[in-house]
Amino acid sequence: MQPPARIVVGVDGSAPARAAVRWAAGLARLTGGALEAVAVWDFPCLFGEHGLVPPALDGFEPERRAAEILDETAAGCALPLSRRLRAGSPGPALVAAATGAGLLVLGNRGHATPPDVPLGTVAHYCLCHAPCPVVIVRETWLSP
Repeated sequence: MQPPARIVVGVDGSAPARAAVRWAAGLARLTGGALEAVAVWDFPCLFGEHGLVPPALDGFEPERRAAEILDETAAGCALPLSRRLRAGSPGPALVAAATGAGLLVLGNRGHATPPDVPLGTVAHYCLCHAPCPVVIVRETWLSP
């Protein structure tokens, strides 16, 4: 008998991501799968006279904010979950985190996607490149 599959869920603090965590937690409860929340951070760069340079923004700490989002997610989850913080571009980082997982669960769009767009770029990237099945959860969800 195989152990239950690991369920990876991408989190960014958005309402669709919170719905994805609830959905993934419901599935983990039903299947006995291990739940892993992944938050990705990246420090934006600007192209300047000397190539790519990080902007100097007081109080802008994307790694700290991503860690806070993971803490908030864990505190609000009904099941225990492992937390992983990754640096890089969100799509490729989530695809890498899903290696060996049974399922990748994502919200349909994050903070940067306009409300009238049904699928964000990260979700689209993961649908095309993930090494496992992907579930996209909208803000209005049904438990599994």
